[in-house]
Amino acid sequence: MDESKSQKDIFRDSWIRYMGYSNEVGEAFRPVVPVRLVRASYGVAFTYVLADTVDKGVRMMMEDGRPRNVMRATGDALIWQTLASIVIPGITINRICAISGSVLTKYNRIPPRLRGLLTVGVGLASIPIIITPIDTAVTLLMDRTYRKWVEQPKEA
Repeated sequence: MDESKSQKDIFRDSWIRYMGYSNEVGEAFRPVVPVRLVRASYGVAFTYVLADTVDKGVRMMMEDGRPRNVMRATGDALIWQTLASIVIPGITINRICAISGSVLTKYNRIPPRLRGLLTVGVGLASIPIIITPIDTAVTLLMDRTYRKWVEQPKEA
């Protein structure tokens, strides 16, 4: 089997990764779409997180097979993805849009529909800016907490 193909992670190294950002898009559109569509975007993002978590667990099971290591890998993927793909970016985009919408309400000359669309634009434009810092911060957080706590015991 070709080694490079077996190493490709479709959940992190392909277009599928963008499914993890669907809730940020939903949050950006919150000012102009029904709330059920925003909630549906979270459903897509959670499906992505769970699929990546299962993938990491299965990969570890095939590589190592020890239940403890499988649990470490699945826990790591689930926590990292939930924080980096859903919780922190969702809150961040929600607050960016809320603040920009609030600021735009001070400009009475801008029609309400246009203010909503401008808020969406600010939210969408923010997504590429927040991704790398959030991913980096979550990785650092995971390294200093979960990954340290479940660290492989040192062999004597």
